[in-house]
Amino acid sequence: MSSTPADTALLRELEPVVAENLERHLSLAKEWHPHDYVPWSEGRDFAFLGGEDWSAEQSRLDPVAKVAMITNLLTEDNLPSYHREIATQFGRDGAWGTWVGRWTAEEGRHAIALRDYLVVTRGVDPVELERARMDYMTEGYDSGDKTALEAVVYVSFQELATRVSHRNTGKATGCPIAEQLLSRIATDENLHMVFYRNIVAAALDRAPNEAMQAITNEVMNFQMPGATMAGFTRNAVTIAKAGIYDQRLHHDEVIMPILRHWDILERDDFRGEGARARDELAGFLKELDEQAARFVERREAQRARSAAKAADNQAAG
Repeated sequence: MSSTPADTALLRELEPVVAENLERHLSLAKEWHPHDYVPWSEGRDFAFLGGEDWSAEQSRLDPVAKVAMITNLLTEDNLPSYHREIATQFGRDGAWGTWVGRWTAEEGRHAIALRDYLVVTRGVDPVELERARMDYMTEGYDSGDKTALEAVVYVSFQELATRVSHRNTGKATGCPIAEQLLSRIATDENLHMVFYRNIVAAALDRAPNEAMQAITNEVMNFQMPGATMAGFTRNAVTIAKAGIYDQRLHHDEVIMPILRHWDILERDDFRGEGARARDELAGFLKELDEQAARFVERREAQRARSAAKAADNQAAG
């Protein structure tokens, strides 16, 4: 992390905005409890306690939904690393510190609820899940050399990306309980996004050129926090092919709504490096939109071929 004195000064200047948005968040956030979303009556002992260990046929999850739920859960598991990162960037005092604690507490529910659901319903192999958790958390998460301003920009997009991923994963499970749980988690993520989005909006008003450069850097270099997890690229391809989270969704439902909220492409207060950063971003967005269109076209063609092949096989049978 490479925050400058100016960056630190901006964070202090934004403290009243943080306090205001913290109060707003607390007024909107609704209490919920992970145990309410777990069908405990389906639970039974594993072999260690004289029961039966997991086997693949016990899972009723679609294979793609299983990949998405495991990826989402392992991402949530790395909360200690995320807490360390934002506590280091934003501090532990004042409104920033209160927010860091509140955000961490709310995020902590997500992994608890997801793991309890998956283990109780025997949706995934709990041994493989635990081994993956150990490996991923041991590696941890490092935001690299982001400034504090870049970190706030990043989480604005990341929280919305996570919301979209959770929401669509819930739909893909085919399980009403899982969908309800993941919808509840997505609501948390959306409120977190609004908090960070509002802080960046205030930063744009106070330091437009610096904020614009941070936005361009983070949009152009965006990676989900789980990108370092083993098998992430393979899983991301599976998730994208299923339409749970892909370039089209990333462009249409994550990047563009936030940029429109900040009025990035219309505002006239950028100068010098800020103006150049906006121009660079505009070019990147055009390319991303074109890439997303090509991806969707290829995916639809593949689905059409698969459907035709299945129809031929059915007719031959």
